[in-house]
Amino acid sequence: MTRRAALVGLVAVAWLAALGTGLPAAAGLADVVSVRAHCEEGVCVFSVAVRHADEDFEHYADRYEVLAPDGTVLGTRVLAHPHVNEQPFTRLLPGIRIPEGVDRVRVRAHDSRHGLGGHELELRLALPDGDAQVAAERAAEGS
Repeated sequence: MTRRAALVGLVAVAWLAALGTGLPAAAGLADVVSVRAHCEEGVCVFSVAVRHADEDFEHYADRYEVLAPDGTVLGTRVLAHPHVNEQPFTRLLPGIRIPEGVDRVRVRAHDSRHGLGGHELELRLALPDGDAQVAAERAAEGS
Protein backbone atom coordinates (compact mmCIF):
# COMPACT_ATOMS: atom_id res chain seq x y z
CA MET A 1 0.00 0.00 0.00
CA THR A 2 1.36 3.39 -0.92
CA ARG A 3 1.77 6.12 1.65
CA ARG A 4 -0.91 8.18 -0.12
CA ALA A 5 -3.42 5.29 -0.06
CA ALA A 6 -2.74 4.72 3.64
CA LEU A 7 -3.30 8.43 4.35
CA VAL A 8 -6.56 8.48 2.34
CA GLY A 9 -7.74 5.40 4.26
CA LEU A 10 -6.89 7.02 7.61
CA VAL A 11 -8.74 10.21 6.67
CA ALA A 12 -11.79 8.17 5.58
CA VAL A 13 -11.84 6.25 8.88
CA ALA A 14 -11.53 9.48 10.88
CA TRP A 15 -14.33 11.08 8.83
CA LEU A 16 -16.66 8.11 9.36
CA ALA A 17 -15.87 8.04 13.08
CA ALA A 18 -16.65 11.75 13.39
CA LEU A 19 -19.90 11.30 11.48
CA GLY A 20 -21.15 8.58 13.76
CA THR A 21 -22.70 5.41 12.49
CA GLY A 22 -25.40 4.74 15.05
CA LEU A 23 -23.64 1.47 15.88
CA PRO A 24 -22.47 0.74 19.41
CA ALA A 25 -19.08 2.21 20.16
CA ALA A 26 -16.08 -0.05 20.02
CA ALA A 27 -15.21 -0.96 23.59
CA GLY A 28 -13.50 2.34 24.18
CA LEU A 29 -14.72 5.66 25.46
CA ALA A 30 -18.12 6.18 27.06
CA ASP A 31 -20.36 8.68 25.21
CA VAL A 32 -23.21 10.76 26.62
CA VAL A 33 -25.94 10.52 23.97
CA SER A 34 -28.80 12.40 25.63
CA VAL A 35 -29.51 14.50 28.71
CA ARG A 36 -32.77 15.71 30.22
CA ALA A 37 -33.18 17.80 33.34
CA HIS A 38 -36.23 18.61 35.41
CA CYS A 39 -35.52 21.51 37.76
CA GLU A 40 -37.48 23.12 40.58
CA GLU A 41 -36.20 25.87 42.85
CA GLY A 42 -32.59 25.38 41.78
CA VAL A 43 -32.53 21.60 42.30
CA CYS A 44 -32.46 19.30 39.27
CA VAL A 45 -33.03 15.65 38.46
CA PHE A 46 -30.89 14.60 35.50
CA SER A 47 -31.76 11.73 33.18
CA VAL A 48 -28.66 10.78 31.21
CA ALA A 49 -28.25 8.19 28.47
CA VAL A 50 -24.78 6.72 28.03
CA ARG A 51 -23.50 4.51 25.22
CA HIS A 52 -20.46 2.28 25.69
CA ALA A 53 -19.67 -1.22 24.47
CA ASP A 54 -19.55 -2.65 27.98
CA GLU A 55 -17.73 -5.98 28.06
CA ASP A 56 -17.64 -7.07 31.71
CA PHE A 57 -16.77 -5.75 35.18
CA GLU A 58 -13.24 -5.01 33.96
CA HIS A 59 -14.40 -2.68 31.17
CA TYR A 60 -17.69 -0.78 31.42
CA ALA A 61 -19.13 2.72 31.75
CA ASP A 62 -18.83 3.19 35.50
CA ARG A 63 -20.12 6.74 36.08
CA TYR A 64 -21.26 10.04 34.66
CA GLU A 65 -20.76 13.53 36.01
CA VAL A 66 -22.65 16.82 35.83
CA LEU A 67 -20.31 19.82 35.79
CA ALA A 68 -20.70 23.59 36.11
CA PRO A 69 -19.16 25.72 33.33
CA ASP A 70 -16.04 26.27 35.47
CA GLY A 71 -15.48 22.49 35.74
CA THR A 72 -16.82 22.04 39.27
CA VAL A 73 -18.45 18.62 39.61
CA LEU A 74 -22.02 19.22 40.78
CA GLY A 75 -22.96 15.54 40.95
CA THR A 76 -21.78 12.06 40.07
CA ARG A 77 -23.91 9.01 39.24
CA VAL A 78 -21.96 5.84 39.97
CA LEU A 79 -22.91 2.92 37.72
CA ALA A 80 -22.35 -0.27 39.70
CA HIS A 81 -22.35 -2.86 36.93
CA PRO A 82 -21.93 -3.30 33.16
CA HIS A 83 -24.88 -2.86 30.80
CA VAL A 84 -23.79 -5.37 28.18
CA ASN A 85 -27.27 -5.97 26.71
CA GLU A 86 -28.76 -2.51 27.36
CA GLN A 87 -27.28 0.14 25.06
CA PRO A 88 -27.64 2.98 25.32
CA PHE A 89 -28.85 2.94 28.92
CA THR A 90 -30.44 5.77 30.90
CA ARG A 91 -30.05 6.45 34.60
CA LEU A 92 -31.28 9.24 36.90
CA LEU A 93 -29.26 11.53 39.15
CA PRO A 94 -31.60 13.40 41.52
CA GLY A 95 -31.03 16.21 44.00
CA ILE A 96 -28.40 18.24 42.16
CA ARG A 97 -28.33 21.80 43.47
CA ILE A 98 -27.49 24.30 40.74
CA PRO A 99 -25.45 27.25 42.04
CA GLU A 100 -26.75 30.79 41.62
CA GLY A 101 -25.83 32.19 38.21
CA VAL A 102 -25.20 28.81 36.55
CA ASP A 103 -27.37 28.58 33.42
CA ARG A 104 -25.77 25.55 31.76
CA VAL A 105 -24.04 22.32 32.68
CA ARG A 106 -21.81 19.82 30.90
CA VAL A 107 -22.32 16.07 31.25
CA ARG A 108 -19.52 13.56 30.67
CA ALA A 109 -19.19 9.81 31.10
CA HIS A 110 -16.28 7.71 32.36
CA ASP A 111 -15.32 4.13 31.67
CA SER A 112 -13.37 1.82 33.95
CA ARG A 113 -10.52 1.22 31.50
CA HIS A 114 -10.06 4.44 29.51
CA GLY A 115 -11.39 7.08 31.90
CA LEU A 116 -12.88 10.27 30.46
CA GLY A 117 -12.76 11.41 26.86
CA GLY A 118 -15.95 10.30 25.13
CA HIS A 119 -18.67 12.57 23.70
CA GLU A 120 -19.96 15.15 26.21
CA LEU A 121 -23.14 17.20 26.05
CA GLU A 122 -23.79 20.71 27.25
CA LEU A 123 -27.25 21.50 28.52
CA ARG A 124 -28.66 25.01 28.89
CA LEU A 125 -30.88 25.22 31.95
CA ALA A 126 -33.90 27.47 32.18
CA LEU A 127 -34.36 28.11 35.88
CA PRO A 128 -36.83 30.99 36.13
CA ASP A 129 -39.44 30.84 38.92
CA GLY A 130 -40.25 27.15 39.03
CA ASP A 131 -40.18 24.23 36.64
CA ALA A 132 -37.89 23.99 33.70
CA GLN A 133 -37.38 21.04 31.46
CA VAL A 134 -34.75 21.01 28.78
CA ALA A 135 -33.19 18.34 26.62
CA ALA A 136 -30.11 17.80 24.50
CA GLU A 137 -29.42 14.90 22.18
CA ARG A 138 -26.49 13.78 20.12
CA ALA A 139 -28.01 14.01 16.66
CA ALA A 140 -25.51 11.65 15.02
CA GLU A 141 -26.52 8.81 17.34
CA GLY A 142 -30.20 8.87 16.36
CA SER A 143 -31.20 7.83 19.90
